[in-house]
Amino acid sequence: MKFYIYTLGCKVNSYESSIMSENLIKSGYVEVKDPTEIADIYIINTCSVTNTADNKSLKAIRQSIKKNKDAIIVVCGCLAQTNTKSVDIDGVNIIIGNKNKSNVSKYIDDYIRENKKIIDVYNISNTKFETMKLNNFDKTRAFIKIQDGCNNFCSYCIIPYTRGNVRSKNRKDVIDEINSLVSSGHKEIVLTGIHTGNYGSEFDNYDFADLLNDIVKIEGLSRIRISSIEITELNDRVLNVLENNDILVDHMHIPLQSGSNKILKLMNRKYDVSYFINKVEKIRKIRPNISITTDVIVGFPNETEQDFNDTIDTIKKIEFSKIHVFPYSKRTGTVAAQMDNQISDEIKKKRVSELLQLSIYLEKNYMSKFIGKYMTFIPEVYKDGYLIGHTGNYLLIKAKGENEFVKDEINVLIDSIEYPYALSKIVDKCKI
Repeated sequence: MKFYIYTLGCKVNSYESSIMSENLIKSGYVEVKDPTEIADIYIINTCSVTNTADNKSLKAIRQSIKKNKDAIIVVCGCLAQTNTKSVDIDGVNIIIGNKNKSNVSKYIDDYIRENKKIIDVYNISNTKFETMKLNNFDKTRAFIKIQDGCNNFCSYCIIPYTRGNVRSKNRKDVIDEINSLVSSGHKEIVLTGIHTGNYGSEFDNYDFADLLNDIVKIEGLSRIRISSIEITELNDRVLNVLENNDILVDHMHIPLQSGSNKILKLMNRKYDVSYFINKVEKIRKIRPNISITTDVIVGFPNETEQDFNDTIDTIKKIEFSKIHVFPYSKRTGTVAAQMDNQISDEIKKKRVSELLQLSIYLEKNYMSKFIGKYMTFIPEVYKDGYLIGHTGNYLLIKAKGENEFVKDEINVLIDSIEYPYALSKIVDKCKI
């Protein structure tokens, strides 16, 4: 039987979809990659971070049912977890939430045998980490989910309710998974989770800094990248690992969300602008050329023009190398959804556009610093005679080369910037 997986939302969902795919293939099912090809099984891994995400998830479910009325429809993920009733519609056969995704083939086998709808959504407010191990990545960069859940309860965010309590992967399981991926030829490992830097908070005497110290010792690993980390989690012990181990890349994604202290407080963030700026300065003393990217939400309830201008000033002061901009989206069930002074879509759209233009300016400015510099990158794809991939500090390199160099570490000289690429020449056309 053929299956197709729709994945909506974050990198954790993508990781878990890959787990489901691998699980099904091992059980004899065949994956369909082309969305136009008719499958026998459709799995919709839903997102519920915003009301818009809910609607996209529901649309994917309805489209799957329409494509093949005889298909087995499996719905899992955040929307299934928090609003099971909304996905329990005619044509949906299996609903499993955010727990037991790794057992998807068993659920399907049970459904085929019994021909009865399965709804198995666990209460994840106080559950243990579900160990998953992925063995097959198509790309050079491999993701490892080390953590799940969040206890921060930012006023705009539904994630603590969709993902449950903070919980972490066993240290040995993390190390074993990385060793396995490195032995398979992967050069770069990306540590990911819902609240990645909070890893180990429920353990005795073992936290994120300890895990990083163990990972940097793994032989054959070229790069460690942290998918995202809160500024409050970059404590002195984590910065000490960053300072003393070049294997940690020159790139960090640290969500700012707002550059206004008033809005940060309304968001229930755990820092103010001064704290954020001081910590970034500390990081740059350790790594002067580091790329720091961020997330910013615009149009949060009560955000005045002055608050937005404060955000622009803060961004310019910090000099991020890229900004991921999101218009605030009212999320039913959150504190912010009940706030007065909701901002109009027209104002949000204008502010998003302004920040995106600023982001491009900052990105080009950061990239231009490396013209005439030698850099190492790992080609991820070969297209039209060019190797394309990222440096450790996430510059997107484009260099003439051969397909045989894909997945190797290559030394290049950066010639010029042709946004979004840093056009480069391979030095001596050789691997390093």
